[in-house]
Amino acid sequence: MTSQHKSFGSDNHAGAHPDVLAAVMAANAGDATAYGRDPLTERVIARLTAEFGAAGAYLVFGGTAANVFGVAMLVRSGEAVICAESAHLNDDECGATERVLGSKLLTVPAPDGKLTPGLIATRLAGRGNPHKAQPRAVSIAQATEAGTCYSLSELRAIREFCDANDLLLYIDGARLANAAVWLDCALTDLAEHADVLSFGGTKNGALGVEAVLVMRQSLLAAAPFQRMQLLQLSSKMRFLAAQFEALLEGGLWRRNARTANEMARRLADDVAKAPGLRLVHPVQANAVFARLGLEQATALRRDWNFHVWAGQGEQDCTVRWMTAFDTTEADVREFVAAIRATAAASAPAAR
Repeated sequence: MTSQHKSFGSDNHAGAHPDVLAAVMAANAGDATAYGRDPLTERVIARLTAEFGAAGAYLVFGGTAANVFGVAMLVRSGEAVICAESAHLNDDECGATERVLGSKLLTVPAPDGKLTPGLIATRLAGRGNPHKAQPRAVSIAQATEAGTCYSLSELRAIREFCDANDLLLYIDGARLANAAVWLDCALTDLAEHADVLSFGGTKNGALGVEAVLVMRQSLLAAAPFQRMQLLQLSSKMRFLAAQFEALLEGGLWRRNARTANEMARRLADDVAKAPGLRLVHPVQANAVFARLGLEQATALRRDWNFHVWAGQGEQDCTVRWMTAFDTTEADVREFVAAIRATAAASAPAAR
């Protein structure tokens, strides 16, 4: 879908930050040793490990790759990963984890996107039974697919439960930057709870790169081989590294996430009292979920790009409005005006 207006369909729809583009162009000067053995990549890997307090860091091409690679370090064929039904690796990755790794996903209903120790416990039955895939890891998203964020105490509770039940923890951090801004915490505060986690660049101003952080030293020996088997060893790694160097420089990743979060909060506040509209989830990152009339959503989508998340019968639907690092206050004002105008136009039919 194309539109003359700013897209609220996904933070993936945004372009790359100018500083990222400049860094890629700068990395294009001269020759450099391939497969990450260049000074730029080595510098960025060292910086990422320091930022997260990690044992190691790897750069991959996209979010699905990061998830499959991250989970691959934690489970073997025949073992299982517990995750929310809404988890990206379950609902949006075409079964990549199960096909590529031969590891089953054990899903749990989580309306707000968040798992709890109690929910995880419901999928631990069958341990020791050779007819059942054996639960070995838990995967959570921070921020979640519902736009909510785990508090540090919630992360700590999950970590403690995993330790007590011989489970490893993977954090899908495609929007980890947005969660760090919401929680006003350091990346180390999030990473310390995980065995492996990803740090998304693509949704935060990069061209296309994610970092996978390995927190356990014992997982590092096999990681380079798993990355190669999963087709994620870039020959010209410097161009991936350059993107993260730009995002890390001066905390650009945090400024980008803060802008996206602030624009989502402004959007939510401005539409909260619009007739016929109700916010569905707390707005904690850069996603606004709202329930509104199907007629209004259809009219709004004629000019604006956003995702219809789910339907509620013939009259209502839930939509997702995403903001990005380059969403402006003017974009939000224009979109809010359109939401209010379509709400007014749909009101007579609703009555």
